[in-house]
Amino acid sequence: MVPFGENRALHYLMAATAVAMAVSAYRPSMVFDWWLENLLVFFLLALLAGTYRRIPLSTFAYTMIFLFLLVHEWGAHHKYADVPLGEWMKVWLQTARNHYDRVSHFAYGFFLCVPVREAFVATTGHRGGWSYFVPVEFSLASGAVYEVIEMIVAEIVTPEHGEAFVGMQGDMWDAQKDIGLAGIGAALTMGYLRFRAGAVQSRPE
Repeated sequence: MVPFGENRALHYLMAATAVAMAVSAYRPSMVFDWWLENLLVFFLLALLAGTYRRIPLSTFAYTMIFLFLLVHEWGAHHKYADVPLGEWMKVWLQTARNHYDRVSHFAYGFFLCVPVREAFVATTGHRGGWSYFVPVEFSLASGAVYEVIEMIVAEIVTPEHGEAFVGMQGDMWDAQKDIGLAGIGAALTMGYLRFRAGAVQSRPE
């Protein structure tokens, strides 16, 4: 483990994360929605800080977390149903729906499965097939839990804010599609890393 005071790469990532969140928080489309979208982000950052000594992650894993936060913070700033990239995608996909939330859920699985795998290896010591399978399952399970939390929040807050937070945009299968895309993203990353690990192991001395 690199001591926190000497981990320059992590310092840069922390500074970049603070800047990204500050930009996202500057005059967002809906202030209330921004706070709702970032409650779990604050929890994640606190969890990473609290477990740094016991479960330190690689610079690669912290970078993957940062990349996901970039995707998320852009969505939180604009409100997911109105993100400019999703508006551009309407033309490309010939659809009336803003699909940026789909991009974010895919990114959740694609990027965050790496730190999940490292945490799994650090706590269990297993580096075999399970270490590649569990992150995919975690992406699916946590995605399902998040959708339930979204539904509960939508029932508690005002209908206007709840609709913005959930972002169904009239799609009754929105939750299932979001969960599935997170699983696909995680499977792609873990599949590639497992293939690369196998290639390295089979390489002659």
